[in-house]
Amino acid sequence: MAKYRLVTETTKIPVPGGKVIEEIFGRVNTGTDQFSLAHMVAPPGWAEPPQTPEFGELTLVLRGRMELLVEGEKVIIAGGQAVWTEPGVTVCFSNPFEEESEYYAICIPAFSPELAHRQGE
Repeated sequence: MAKYRLVTETTKIPVPGGKVIEEIFGRVNTGTDQFSLAHMVAPPGWAEPPQTPEFGELTLVLRGRMELLVEGEKVIIAGGQAVWTEPGVTVCFSNPFEEESEYYAICIPAFSPELAHRQGE
């Protein structure tokens, strides 16, 4: 078993609404299912449908702001702040602000659309 794994390229994952996802570790880029790490850029006005994922998610905002609705409670996170959402909690991520938002997300276990349980899908 290798003592480390060097990742030299990311995989861009297409999503609607102009959001950019570059998976560093995860099911798509490295075949990792224990966790995923992705770099994301959300344009102003971006939003995704509510989801009740089977994974926990740590969101670390580098710049801009993100709005989360966590079980209906509004949470704003800004550059330099992070939030953890537990598995099985209904959450909705959006960027209703005028500036772009850049952030990283770590999901445990790794993100997959089937585990996200997005409303309407």
